[in-house]
Amino acid sequence: MAFIRPFKREDTENAKHICRATLPPSLASSPAAVRMAPYLWTLPFTHLCPANCFVLDDGAGNAVGYVIGTPDVFALAEAYPRYVAEVLLSDQGREDVPPLSPGQLERQEGWLLEDGGVNPACLAQMAYKVEWLVLEGVQGKRELVGEYRAMLHIDLLEGWQGKGWGRQMIERFVEGVRGSGGEYGRGIQLGVAGENTKVVPFYERVGFRVYPGGEREGNVWMVQDL
Repeated sequence: MAFIRPFKREDTENAKHICRATLPPSLASSPAAVRMAPYLWTLPFTHLCPANCFVLDDGAGNAVGYVIGTPDVFALAEAYPRYVAEVLLSDQGREDVPPLSPGQLERQEGWLLEDGGVNPACLAQMAYKVEWLVLEGVQGKRELVGEYRAMLHIDLLEGWQGKGWGRQMIERFVEGVRGSGGEYGRGIQLGVAGENTKVVPFYERVGFRVYPGGEREGNVWMVQDL
């Protein structure tokens, strides 16, 4: 029988697979983006904040979904050099995310290429520069992050969606943030890709609301007050 449990290091490869299997079409269509995605949206949290990460176990020890994040993005940013050293600069990390020189981190590349595809150089920059990954962006992003310092990501493999697990996993994450002792400000923030706005009503049902500004980057920002 499936159940929710804390993330374990042994879940890392399954977590990478879950991230890659649930990417929006624009990222899923790019082999480079598929390769790099877990290094932006999964591994920073499972490596630096494992106590705030939970998985849906299929009952046989396999993670088939996760809810991950941090109670304080500023604490995550402070610890990020350790993630770079231990994950991005590991042999597998170097293979999946090309290492960058300091000069390549002075000016952020555009998100899209001329042909409309996602720019792999931009993804690599975000992986190596935590400010661009979680703290900075379009107008209003700094204010959002300053108010709602906790951050959440949730993904479930297709066969486990629509069965009530998403709500339970978010409730577990919320409990963890409240009990973390971290400085989470007003509460939790998350981002919804512009290609996946069909999930906005679900997040509203579990206590989130739309925070204005996400439309400037083509996405939806949502927050939950704690």
